[in-house]
Amino acid sequence: MSEGRLCESCTYYVYSEECEDYECLVTMDEDEYYALVSGRQKGCPYYREDNEYAVVKKQM
Repeated sequence: MSEGRLCESCTYYVYSEECEDYECLVTMDEDEYYALVSGRQKGCPYYREDNEYAVVKKQM
């Protein structure tokens, strides 16, 4: 899946100590998930770029 690269830079893609792997924190229903993995939908609608510097910019 080409969106895999996007997941790596998403805010919701975090490391889980319990699973010892990365996982997505977004809870999708079955229809949303199927649309994403089947290719009917391009990209994740919940994707939000993980920009750690955004907080710093707001403070300036």
